[in-house]
Amino acid sequence: MIDLRSDTVTRPTPNMRAAMAQARVGDDVYGEDPTVNALESRAAHLLGKEAALFVPTGVMANQLCIRVHTRPGDEVIAEKTAHVIRYEGGSASALSQVQVCCLEGDRGLLAAKSVVEAIRPHDIHYPPTTLVCLEQTHNVGGGAVYPLSTMQEITRVAGDRGLASHLDGARLFNAVVASGVSAAAFAQPFDTVSFCLSKGLGAPVGSVIVSTHDRVARLRRLRKMFGGGMRQAGILAAAGLYALDHHITRMQEDHDNAKHFALQLQQIPAVYVDPDLVETNIVLFEVVGSDRSTGEIVQVLKDVGVLLNAVGEHRFRAVTHLDVSSADIEQATHRIGKVLGV
Repeated sequence: MIDLRSDTVTRPTPNMRAAMAQARVGDDVYGEDPTVNALESRAAHLLGKEAALFVPTGVMANQLCIRVHTRPGDEVIAEKTAHVIRYEGGSASALSQVQVCCLEGDRGLLAAKSVVEAIRPHDIHYPPTTLVCLEQTHNVGGGAVYPLSTMQEITRVAGDRGLASHLDGARLFNAVVASGVSAAAFAQPFDTVSFCLSKGLGAPVGSVIVSTHDRVARLRRLRKMFGGGMRQAGILAAAGLYALDHHITRMQEDHDNAKHFALQLQQIPAVYVDPDLVETNIVLFEVVGSDRSTGEIVQVLKDVGVLLNAVGEHRFRAVTHLDVSSADIEQATHRIGKVLGV
């Protein structure tokens, strides 16, 4: 089975499993797990921040950051297809009691002008705008990479107006590899940054938040409130440390495979795809002229050994990752072509 549904389906490599098995552990709620402490120190250094916090999931990371930057009744600015809006179960309103101002972006990427225009006036009739959230890379935008200059401009104008800024860097290191910009440079303009260990980096569990010492101390307490305090979590943190040591530069293979996949799909008459929009490891494509529903196509492809996600009426998403080889890409393209009549 060739699984292109998401880079979340990756499995720990044998060497990663060995690192997990050998991890030194303690009680992380007491701050006594040496491997968790090592991961947090490494993450903070890598992103150029003072401190870091290991959390179970990317959703928890984002929602902790929204909570730490806002008060009930505030408004958060985000692009309308952002993960914090689309895939986090309404948790911003449920857990932090904030509302979200949803802006239209270009492939999920906002411009500073639209952010400035969305900031509410200081008036008792309006919710206070207190936070802007950006996403790197942008999932629904097909893995689009925010240019550093755009992020710097947005965070600058937001900061000038008293807003905090959070970067949902779930696929931050995909952006690092694709752009050549360092993780620290991407993180520098933001008050909080999270990144996921269990997507392209290939760890089984976990995300990390980086920020200042004071803010991480507040986030640590909120993590406990949100149910994210873990005990001998070093077994999981060891996988994250291994990923940071061994799985960043190899992401270029995923990007190359995604680009090649798009170029191959372009040869199938029933498929529309723009390879020029494939910047990282996500390929969005459409099936045209088919009388099958996307659900039916997904099932038929599953039957021939290819897993994809339908993300629209005619649209599909494929994500390359460390468990997908270049040979898998060739085979997946062949099977898709057969299903679609080539």
